[in-house]
Amino acid sequence: MKKEVLEVLKSNKNKFISGEQLSNRLGVTRTSIWKYVNILKKEGYRIESISRKGYKLIEEPDILSKDELLIELKEEKLGNNIYYFETIDSTNNYAKRLALEGAVEGTIVFSEKQTGGRGRLGRMWSSLPGTSISMSIILRPTIHPNEAPKITEISAAATAEAITKVTNLQVGIKWPNDIILNNKKVCGILTEMSAELNNINYVIVGIGVNVNVDEFPEEIGNVATSIKKVLGSEVSRKDIVINMVKEFGDLYYDFINTGSLERTVDICKKRSVTLGKIVRVMNKKETIIAKAIDITKNGELVIRKDNGETIKVISGEVSVRGIDSYV
Repeated sequence: MKKEVLEVLKSNKNKFISGEQLSNRLGVTRTSIWKYVNILKKEGYRIESISRKGYKLIEEPDILSKDELLIELKEEKLGNNIYYFETIDSTNNYAKRLALEGAVEGTIVFSEKQTGGRGRLGRMWSSLPGTSISMSIILRPTIHPNEAPKITEISAAATAEAITKVTNLQVGIKWPNDIILNNKKVCGILTEMSAELNNINYVIVGIGVNVNVDEFPEEIGNVATSIKKVLGSEVSRKDIVINMVKEFGDLYYDFINTGSLERTVDICKKRSVTLGKIVRVMNKKETIIAKAIDITKNGELVIRKDNGETIKVISGEVSVRGIDSYV
């Protein structure tokens, strides 16, 4: 019922709505309304209460609560089933457990803090309460497993577009899964899949964004940044999440329905910090130093070696000189 009270207050923000109206609309007593309003106040919502006028929502806190997100994402195909935690080992791990139990496509797991968050190649991804976005989306795409890497690029394009929409910062994409600000990493994406020979059981997209982080551990301070450090002021995590989910859903279902990655590739090429740079590509067989020259319509990175040979890279660890400190 707290969610319903909040939803009515949000739909009438900066306008008074009487306790009697709320009571009649929601089918509960005015005492219950008063109780839920007080709970919302304790959560950080600034609500004015005046006798004979009722309640007016004046200001909302920047929290990623389940109720708040369900209200904001109710019109979207993704995000209608949300799990929220104060602390968890890994949102990806929990999402995988939910997927095995039959969770529907679009289920999202959020946590304020991760104790065992991971990036690519098993690297740790740390997140502090109230400063970052740590989320995982469960997908069940009707595509061949070979096409799953395209979802990583969809995630990168959607995240970059969302950050720019909220902050006006022109962020870059380091193919295929890192979001870059001022030559430093502000977001990482980890996509994991369970599949059979010709069928995907589920895909988990894990996204971690450094939003209002002030300081980083010494070992990553020279390669990581946050939106706040670049912008110089705090940013609404909620606004970024809402826009991320909307942008992702738009690009993802366009791909699923049309089979084309064109819209995503256009964004990735426009925002690329990889194209035109000398890169190091690491896969299971070898390490290649070459120049990144294009991204194909299928999302493959095209690199050209010194001998003129061109290679299409589907996946692998890609480092860009000037961005990755270890290159």
